Amino acid sequence: MSGLTAHFLFGLKSGAESRLFGADFQPEMRVDSSGKRRFLKKMAAKLDEIRNAAERVASTLGLDVVDVEFAAAGREQILRVTLEKNAEGRAKLKAQIAAADETELAEWPEALREGTLSVEQLSGITHQDCAAFSRDFGVLLDVEDLVSGGEYLLEASSPGLDRKLKKLEDFARFKGSLVKVQTFEPIRNNRHWQGRLTEAAGEEITIDLGAVKQNSKSRKAGVSVVEIALGNIEKAQLIPEI
Repeated sequence: MSGLTAHFLFGLKSGAESRLFGADFQPEMRVDSSGKRRFLKKMAAKLDEIRNAAERVASTLGLDVVDVEFAAAGREQILRVTLEKNAEGRAKLKAQIAAADETELAEWPEALREGTLSVEQLSGITHQDCAAFSRDFGVLLDVEDLVSGGEYLLEASSPGLDRKLKKLEDFARFKGSLVKVQTFEPIRNNRHWQGRLTEAAGEEITIDLGAVKQNSKSRKAGVSVVEIALGNIEKAQLIPEI
């Protein structure tokens, strides 16, 4: 309930991509100007199916799916699902904190009491939530054969205070928070930006760079505010203020 990342592993043994996605898995890659491989189309399509299944299960448990990804840890392949309470559950959490007395508030992070941590950054997720989701989701994965012939670890967790931001709705929800963003293409010769998220509307976000110490490339850019198109964001996440 603190909002700090908690991981719960359920599951099977490791395996290779061909086992995870079937023997006929043929990756297709987009390569950017630097020669880096950006994504696998067929893998992305399979992840879409898995995410849809995860969302169906999560909705029955009062949860929202924040992210779904396959990750490699040594020889192990991990199917990682990040969860949080749904809007109704988060509203109840906010009301609970608002009504808490000093003794009850002492159980919550100091940053929350001081106002540097937003209630929105608390996922409200519990071990019981993750266990129930993993049990039901694991059954559905097997029934629908969404991981063809694959061996993997299923990991369910909270997003943590350094949660990833992907959709416009994510950026709008956490407006006012500190963020760090990496772009596909450089802006003023820099791909790494961090600062206070001040706007998220249309197809871009705005970051106030004065909120944090900048790297040398950011300083050389000679701007105090940077606007970044959503389509140019490779990855983004919150910076915890604790």
